[in-house]
Amino acid sequence: MITHLDKQGNPTMVDVTSKQASHRTATARSIVCMPAEVLEHLAGGDLQSKKGPVFQTAIIAGIMAAKKTGDLIPLCHPLGLDNCNITISINELQEIVIDCTASITAKTGIEMEALVGASIAALTVYDMCKAMSHNIVIKETKLLSKTGGKRDFNRA
Repeated sequence: MITHLDKQGNPTMVDVTSKQASHRTATARSIVCMPAEVLEHLAGGDLQSKKGPVFQTAIIAGIMAAKKTGDLIPLCHPLGLDNCNITISINELQEIVIDCTASITAKTGIEMEALVGASIAALTVYDMCKAMSHNIVIKETKLLSKTGGKRDFNRA
């Protein structure tokens, strides 16, 4: 069942009027593959570019984007987040791992905010490092988990 279509097949926002507010969380992850020559610029846990500290800037951009999800995705409800946290690390494959966790007490889910936050943080890493190499790949963005609402989800 596609929830964003009315009986006539036209796009519509999901009506959450009769739903009860509940605490909801979601975590999404984006992975950025970076050439070794770019990762060599890792200093003090953050990449340094001519534009400044890459990870710190990406965290701020991701949080700002998560807060604007309702403006970016046409049928998303505008939500005032209770919290949004982005972490960035380097995994054993030398990939940049960006996790965004968002939470709210509301009548609708928060997964899109987490996905947008992780995605925009990844795009910010790309933007800030492209002067060093265009051989940067945003490998994937996926929902890791969500709680609240009709059912929880946890990617094993």
